[in-house]
Amino acid sequence: MTSAADPRPKPPAGGADQEGGPYRPFAHLTAVNSALYRQVMGVFVLAKQEFTVHLRPEDVHLGLLPEGRPPLDAVAAALVQLAKWGNLRADPDTGRVTALEDFYRARSIYQLTREGEAAEEALTAYDESLGRRGELQAVALADIAAQLRAVLALARRPAPDPAVVHLALLALVERFSGLAENARAFMGSLQRTVDLHEAEVEVFLAYKQRLIDYLERFIADLVTRGAEIAELLEELDAPPGGAVGPLLRLAAEREAADAAPDAAAEALAAAEARWQGRWDGLRAWFLSLPGRSSQAKLLRSAARRAVPQLLAVVQALNERRAGRSDRSADFRELARWFAEAPDDGARHRLWRSAFGLYSARHLTIDQEALAERDADPVPTSASWYDAPGVRISPQLRRTGSYERRGRARAVLDRSEAKSYLAELARKQAEQTAAARARLATGGEVRLSDLGVLDRDAFRLFLLLLGDALSAWRPGTESVSTTTNDGTMEIRLTRLPGGGIAEIDTLDGVLWGPEHLVEIVDLAPAREPLGDDRA
Repeated sequence: MTSAADPRPKPPAGGADQEGGPYRPFAHLTAVNSALYRQVMGVFVLAKQEFTVHLRPEDVHLGLLPEGRPPLDAVAAALVQLAKWGNLRADPDTGRVTALEDFYRARSIYQLTREGEAAEEALTAYDESLGRRGELQAVALADIAAQLRAVLALARRPAPDPAVVHLALLALVERFSGLAENARAFMGSLQRTVDLHEAEVEVFLAYKQRLIDYLERFIADLVTRGAEIAELLEELDAPPGGAVGPLLRLAAEREAADAAPDAAAEALAAAEARWQGRWDGLRAWFLSLPGRSSQAKLLRSAARRAVPQLLAVVQALNERRAGRSDRSADFRELARWFAEAPDDGARHRLWRSAFGLYSARHLTIDQEALAERDADPVPTSASWYDAPGVRISPQLRRTGSYERRGRARAVLDRSEAKSYLAELARKQAEQTAAARARLATGGEVRLSDLGVLDRDAFRLFLLLLGDALSAWRPGTESVSTTTNDGTMEIRLTRLPGGGIAEIDTLDGVLWGPEHLVEIVDLAPAREPLGDDRA
């Protein structure tokens, strides 16, 4: 019998030698001494990296960390058990035999099996994936822009080298894949950080400022580099045919060059589809389309939303530190009251007072039943089978309800409310369409030539102007962007020496630097709403 303090490994339930199928090398993860098994396997993995094949129990014992190192017999027992599971292979140790009696002693040397090595590789990948926090790589944006400029230079050559083209596109795809995966992992870890309410206050406050600075710096880089990357992508896709198309075909032909002769056509078609899909993914990440925002724009919006969420967590932490009550603090205090209650009866009373949940002992009760209950109380732990019977109303026994049945309530006529909602939707659609038609310029005009704007048109104009200014980057003279729903496009061009523009509205005058503006209504013409109102 093994005591609780015995450090020797214990076999899992069902016996150590039970069959585990192809996943038997993972059995040490659910064993009693799984931590020791993982440490022992880590020693073998490190030894394999240093080109050491066999290890004795003494070598494994010395390879463990000095802090909390178990006894040698516990390590030897762990090695025997891992060999039974197939993680290790045990061979007789004849290297130190000096007498005949040594042949009869159980001495073994151990080495990592193929199954055990595969299990450790899988566990390492699992741990790395769970512990990965990701990052917003501003440097990757600069690298992608540099790779796109290199691809554009290759596209302008009359006969580019296929090997150079292939390597340039591979470097571009690898950098972009890393950027997208790290951004996804970072936003996931950021949301977990925002949702973390049990962190130490001082640690979180110190981490908060660094994280906000990091987000603001990446947002600024994404605005500037993202616009440059979008321009390079549009230039590579410029008609006729697109300059990147021949380069993608060269890369596909080079990848399919080693295919078997009978599968050359299929390999070439698969390679072309694969490269076209990669390019489409790169475009979708940085270029918006009508009705669909780019991933870079969505990432920028998510990063911006994270800043006020972090500040809200900081406010909650400050309120908690200042002594204000919140739900988590109330539940912790209630749990302390339960722990300090003297008996179960007090805990039941505390439960009823805190949550208002009472046992459903009686279906109906009156003064006589209350008097009987006071004279002969029924404990809360009594079962329904042992508790005395209760009286119920004959009405409840006969109909299943205390209420008398009567005529069913008349069905409400909601046609008038539906007509009102349909009329309201029609008016709102007409106001939006009128605002778009009012702002459509039909060409470039000065801001001061827009004329007097009503409230709906002015509100829509401010949204368009805000999108254009957010897409503006230093050193450019013009910018073009679309709204999130893809219904309007605005092109804003700097006008040096144009003076100050004045835009009259019903609520006042908007002042600002003079620019040339062109607003295009991209929404398709809609049929007027009919009278079919469901």
